[in-house]
Amino acid sequence: MSLDAAEARRAWALTLPAVVWTVAFFVVPFMAMAALSLWQRTAAGLVPAWTLENYRAILGEPAAVRAILNSIEITLTVTALSVVLAFPLAWIIAEEVPPRWRRLALALAVLPFWTSYVVRSYAWSLMLARQGVLNGWLEGIGLPALDLANSRAATVIGFTHFFTMLLTLTIYASLTQLPPNLRRAAADLGAGPVATFHHVILPLTAPGIAVGAFLTFALCVGDYVTPQILGGGRDLAAAQLVMLNLGRRADIPMAAALSVCLMLLVTLAYLLLARFMRAPR
Repeated sequence: MSLDAAEARRAWALTLPAVVWTVAFFVVPFMAMAALSLWQRTAAGLVPAWTLENYRAILGEPAAVRAILNSIEITLTVTALSVVLAFPLAWIIAEEVPPRWRRLALALAVLPFWTSYVVRSYAWSLMLARQGVLNGWLEGIGLPALDLANSRAATVIGFTHFFTMLLTLTIYASLTQLPPNLRRAAADLGAGPVATFHHVILPLTAPGIAVGAFLTFALCVGDYVTPQILGGGRDLAAAQLVMLNLGRRADIPMAAALSVCLMLLVTLAYLLLARFMRAPR
Protein backbone atom coordinates (compact mmCIF):
# COMPACT_ATOMS: atom_id res chain seq x y z
CA MET A 1 0.00 0.00 0.00
CA SER A 2 1.38 3.39 -1.00
CA LEU A 3 1.95 6.16 1.53
CA ASP A 4 -0.75 8.34 -0.04
CA ALA A 5 -3.32 5.54 0.15
CA ALA A 6 -2.46 4.89 3.80
CA GLU A 7 -2.84 8.57 4.64
CA ALA A 8 -6.15 8.67 2.79
CA ARG A 9 -7.46 5.66 4.73
CA ARG A 10 -6.28 7.19 7.99
CA ALA A 11 -8.02 10.47 7.14
CA TRP A 12 -11.26 8.61 6.38
CA ALA A 13 -10.97 6.66 9.62
CA LEU A 14 -10.58 9.87 11.60
CA THR A 15 -13.50 11.62 9.90
CA LEU A 16 -15.84 8.61 9.84
CA PRO A 17 -17.26 9.16 13.37
CA ALA A 18 -18.13 12.77 12.53
CA VAL A 19 -19.72 11.70 9.23
CA VAL A 20 -21.78 8.98 10.94
CA TRP A 21 -22.87 11.41 13.66
CA THR A 22 -23.90 14.04 11.08
CA VAL A 23 -25.84 11.54 8.99
CA ALA A 24 -27.55 9.93 11.98
CA PHE A 25 -28.50 13.10 13.87
CA PHE A 26 -28.88 15.69 11.10
CA VAL A 27 -29.32 14.25 7.61
CA VAL A 28 -31.73 11.44 8.52
CA PRO A 29 -33.93 13.60 10.85
CA PHE A 30 -34.02 16.37 8.28
CA MET A 31 -35.04 13.97 5.52
CA ALA A 32 -37.76 12.56 7.77
CA MET A 33 -39.00 16.07 8.52
CA ALA A 34 -38.96 16.99 4.81
CA ALA A 35 -40.95 13.86 4.04
CA LEU A 36 -43.50 14.66 6.76
CA SER A 37 -43.93 18.14 5.32
CA LEU A 38 -45.41 16.49 2.20
CA TRP A 39 -48.07 14.63 4.21
CA GLN A 40 -51.51 15.88 5.16
CA ARG A 41 -53.36 15.94 8.46
CA THR A 42 -56.93 14.72 8.19
CA ALA A 43 -59.65 13.72 10.63
CA ALA A 44 -58.42 10.16 10.32
CA GLY A 45 -54.84 11.15 11.15
CA LEU A 46 -51.72 11.70 9.08
CA VAL A 47 -51.97 10.71 5.42
CA PRO A 48 -48.86 10.33 3.20
CA ALA A 49 -50.36 12.44 0.40
CA TRP A 50 -46.95 13.53 -0.99
CA THR A 51 -48.20 16.97 -1.95
CA LEU A 52 -46.89 20.53 -1.71
CA GLU A 53 -50.20 21.70 -0.25
CA ASN A 54 -48.61 22.63 3.10
CA TYR A 55 -46.15 24.96 1.38
CA ARG A 56 -48.92 26.50 -0.71
CA ALA A 57 -50.91 26.99 2.50
CA ILE A 58 -47.94 28.79 4.10
CA LEU A 59 -47.57 31.14 1.13
CA GLY A 60 -51.32 31.74 1.06
CA GLU A 61 -51.67 32.43 4.78
CA PRO A 62 -50.79 36.05 5.66
CA ALA A 63 -50.16 35.15 9.31
CA ALA A 64 -47.60 32.50 8.33
CA VAL A 65 -45.84 34.82 5.88
CA ARG A 66 -45.81 37.59 8.50
CA ALA A 67 -44.34 35.22 11.09
CA ILE A 68 -41.51 34.24 8.74
CA LEU A 69 -40.86 37.89 7.88
CA ASN A 70 -40.87 38.76 11.59
CA SER A 71 -38.22 36.10 12.20
CA ILE A 72 -36.08 37.43 9.34
CA GLU A 73 -36.40 41.05 10.49
CA ILE A 74 -35.60 40.22 14.12
CA THR A 75 -32.68 38.00 13.13
CA LEU A 76 -31.12 40.54 10.77
CA THR A 77 -31.50 43.29 13.37
CA VAL A 78 -29.93 41.14 16.10
CA THR A 79 -27.08 40.05 13.82
CA ALA A 80 -26.26 43.63 12.80
CA LEU A 81 -26.40 44.95 16.36
CA SER A 82 -24.33 42.05 17.68
CA VAL A 83 -21.58 42.62 15.11
CA VAL A 84 -21.47 46.36 15.86
CA LEU A 85 -21.26 45.77 19.62
CA ALA A 86 -19.01 42.70 19.55
CA PHE A 87 -16.19 44.09 17.40
CA PRO A 88 -15.20 46.92 19.78
CA LEU A 89 -15.49 44.56 22.76
CA ALA A 90 -13.31 41.95 21.06
CA TRP A 91 -10.82 44.66 20.07
CA ILE A 92 -10.59 45.96 23.63
CA ILE A 93 -9.97 42.46 25.00
CA ALA A 94 -7.41 41.62 22.32
CA GLU A 95 -5.55 44.93 22.18
CA GLU A 96 -6.18 46.99 25.30
CA VAL A 97 -6.53 44.49 28.13
CA PRO A 98 -3.16 43.42 29.59
CA PRO A 99 -2.31 39.80 28.76
CA ARG A 100 -2.55 38.70 32.39
CA TRP A 101 -6.18 39.89 32.54
CA ARG A 102 -7.38 38.59 29.18
CA ARG A 103 -8.50 35.22 30.48
CA LEU A 104 -10.62 36.94 33.10
CA ALA A 105 -12.05 39.30 30.47
CA LEU A 106 -12.93 36.35 28.23
CA ALA A 107 -14.49 34.52 31.17
CA LEU A 108 -16.68 37.55 31.87
CA ALA A 109 -17.55 37.75 28.17
CA VAL A 110 -18.81 34.16 28.09
CA LEU A 111 -20.59 34.48 31.43
CA PRO A 112 -24.05 34.57 29.78
CA PHE A 113 -23.38 31.08 28.38
CA TRP A 114 -23.17 29.75 31.94
CA THR A 115 -26.75 30.78 32.65
CA SER A 116 -29.82 28.83 31.62
CA TYR A 117 -31.42 30.18 28.47
CA VAL A 118 -34.84 30.34 30.13
CA VAL A 119 -33.47 32.00 33.26
CA ARG A 120 -31.66 34.60 31.18
CA SER A 121 -34.83 35.40 29.23
CA TYR A 122 -36.90 35.76 32.39
CA ALA A 123 -34.19 37.98 33.88
CA TRP A 124 -34.52 40.34 30.92
CA SER A 125 -38.29 40.17 31.29
CA LEU A 126 -37.95 41.44 34.86
CA MET A 127 -35.46 44.09 33.80
CA LEU A 128 -37.70 45.46 31.03
CA ALA A 129 -41.08 45.14 32.75
CA ARG A 130 -43.25 48.25 33.19
CA GLN A 131 -42.39 48.26 36.89
CA GLY A 132 -39.02 46.61 36.35
CA VAL A 133 -35.45 47.52 37.20
CA LEU A 134 -34.79 49.64 34.11
CA ASN A 135 -37.88 51.81 34.46
CA GLY A 136 -37.30 52.16 38.18
CA TRP A 137 -33.82 53.50 37.46
CA LEU A 138 -35.11 55.85 34.74
CA GLU A 139 -37.85 57.23 36.97
CA GLY A 140 -35.34 57.64 39.77
CA ILE A 141 -33.28 60.08 37.65
CA GLY A 142 -36.34 61.90 36.35
CA LEU A 143 -36.67 60.28 32.92
CA PRO A 144 -39.90 58.81 31.52
CA ALA A 145 -40.45 55.07 31.72
CA LEU A 146 -40.09 52.95 28.59
CA ASP A 147 -42.73 50.53 27.35
CA LEU A 148 -40.39 47.69 26.39
CA ALA A 149 -42.10 44.70 28.00
CA ASN A 150 -43.68 42.15 25.67
CA SER A 151 -42.40 43.81 22.51
CA ARG A 152 -40.11 43.17 19.60
CA ALA A 153 -37.60 45.55 21.17
CA ALA A 154 -37.42 43.31 24.25
CA THR A 155 -36.84 40.27 22.05
CA VAL A 156 -34.05 42.05 20.17
CA ILE A 157 -32.41 43.17 23.42
CA GLY A 158 -32.50 39.66 24.88
CA PHE A 159 -31.07 38.14 21.72
CA THR A 160 -28.41 40.83 21.30
CA HIS A 161 -27.17 40.36 24.86
CA PHE A 162 -26.50 36.69 24.19
CA PHE A 163 -25.19 36.80 20.64
CA THR A 164 -22.88 39.76 21.22
CA MET A 165 -20.88 37.50 23.51
CA LEU A 166 -20.83 34.74 20.89
CA LEU A 167 -19.56 37.10 18.21
CA THR A 168 -17.01 38.52 20.61
CA LEU A 169 -15.37 35.11 20.84
CA THR A 170 -15.21 34.52 17.07
CA ILE A 171 -13.93 38.03 16.36
CA TYR A 172 -11.42 37.85 19.22
CA ALA A 173 -10.03 34.62 17.75
CA SER A 174 -9.48 36.40 14.43
CA LEU A 175 -7.92 39.46 16.03
CA THR A 176 -5.39 37.44 18.01
CA GLN A 177 -4.15 35.85 14.78
CA LEU A 178 -3.35 39.18 13.12
CA PRO A 179 0.40 39.60 12.66
CA PRO A 180 1.37 42.95 14.23
CA ASN A 181 3.86 43.51 11.41
CA LEU A 182 0.98 44.05 8.98
CA ARG A 183 -0.28 47.08 10.88
CA ARG A 184 3.25 48.45 11.20
CA ALA A 185 3.77 47.97 7.46
CA ALA A 186 0.51 49.79 6.72
CA ALA A 187 1.60 52.68 8.94
CA ASP A 188 5.01 52.80 7.24
CA LEU A 189 3.25 53.03 3.86
CA GLY A 190 1.28 56.05 5.06
CA ALA A 191 -2.02 54.42 5.97
CA GLY A 192 -3.85 56.07 8.84
CA PRO A 193 -5.96 54.23 11.43
CA VAL A 194 -9.11 54.30 9.27
CA ALA A 195 -7.32 53.06 6.14
CA THR A 196 -5.49 50.38 8.12
CA PHE A 197 -8.77 49.15 9.58
CA HIS A 198 -10.51 49.17 6.20
CA HIS A 199 -7.76 47.57 4.12
CA VAL A 200 -5.94 45.36 6.65
CA ILE A 201 -7.83 44.58 9.84
CA LEU A 202 -11.36 44.22 8.46
CA PRO A 203 -10.49 41.86 5.56
CA LEU A 204 -8.38 39.65 7.83
CA THR A 205 -11.05 39.44 10.54
CA ALA A 206 -13.91 38.95 8.05
CA PRO A 207 -13.90 35.13 8.52
CA GLY A 208 -14.43 35.51 12.28
CA ILE A 209 -17.19 38.05 11.73
CA ALA A 210 -18.87 35.89 9.09
CA VAL A 211 -18.74 32.73 11.23
CA GLY A 212 -20.19 34.57 14.21
CA ALA A 213 -22.86 36.23 12.06
CA PHE A 214 -23.88 32.89 10.57
CA LEU A 215 -24.08 31.22 13.98
CA THR A 216 -26.14 34.16 15.22
CA PHE A 217 -28.51 33.90 12.26
CA ALA A 218 -28.88 30.12 12.51
CA LEU A 219 -29.55 30.13 16.26
CA CYS A 220 -31.73 33.24 16.29
CA VAL A 221 -34.06 32.50 13.37
CA GLY A 222 -35.20 29.21 14.87
CA ASP A 223 -35.34 30.28 18.52
CA TYR A 224 -38.62 29.80 20.36
CA VAL A 225 -37.87 30.63 24.00
CA THR A 226 -36.81 34.28 23.77
CA PRO A 227 -39.65 35.52 21.50
CA GLN A 228 -42.13 33.58 23.60
CA ILE A 229 -40.96 35.06 26.93
CA LEU A 230 -39.92 38.55 25.87
CA GLY A 231 -42.09 39.15 22.81
CA GLY A 232 -45.39 38.51 24.51
CA GLY A 233 -46.99 37.21 21.31
CA ARG A 234 -47.24 40.64 19.69
CA ASP A 235 -44.94 39.74 16.80
CA LEU A 236 -45.36 36.02 16.23
CA ALA A 237 -42.11 34.44 15.05
CA ALA A 238 -41.83 31.40 12.80
CA ALA A 239 -40.61 29.15 15.62
CA GLN A 240 -43.65 30.12 17.69
CA LEU A 241 -45.90 29.26 14.75
CA VAL A 242 -44.24 25.85 14.55
CA MET A 243 -45.04 25.24 18.21
CA LEU A 244 -48.63 26.41 17.70
CA ASN A 245 -49.09 23.88 14.92
CA LEU A 246 -47.61 21.15 17.09
CA GLY A 247 -49.25 21.99 20.41
CA ARG A 248 -52.66 23.40 19.57
CA ARG A 249 -53.45 22.04 16.12
CA ALA A 250 -51.46 18.81 16.21
CA ASP A 251 -50.64 19.56 12.58
CA ILE A 252 -47.25 17.87 12.31
CA PRO A 253 -46.97 18.16 8.49
CA MET A 254 -47.54 21.93 8.61
CA ALA A 255 -45.03 22.30 11.44
CA ALA A 256 -42.54 20.26 9.40
CA ALA A 257 -43.11 22.47 6.34
CA LEU A 258 -42.47 25.61 8.40
CA SER A 259 -39.31 24.02 9.81
CA VAL A 260 -38.09 23.22 6.30
CA CYS A 261 -38.66 26.88 5.37
CA LEU A 262 -36.49 27.92 8.32
CA MET A 263 -33.79 25.48 7.22
CA LEU A 264 -33.88 26.99 3.74
CA LEU A 265 -33.37 30.43 5.29
CA VAL A 266 -30.35 29.14 7.22
CA THR A 267 -28.98 27.55 4.04
CA LEU A 268 -29.42 30.82 2.15
CA ALA A 269 -27.60 32.70 4.93
CA TYR A 270 -24.73 30.21 4.72
CA LEU A 271 -24.47 30.59 0.94
CA LEU A 272 -24.37 34.38 1.29
CA LEU A 273 -21.69 34.31 4.00
CA ALA A 274 -19.63 31.33 2.81
CA ARG A 275 -17.20 33.37 0.74
CA PHE A 276 -16.46 35.62 3.74
CA MET A 277 -15.76 32.62 5.98
CA ARG A 278 -12.72 31.61 3.97
CA ALA A 279 -9.42 33.04 5.12
CA PRO A 280 -8.16 35.75 2.71
CA ARG A 281 -5.18 34.82 0.62
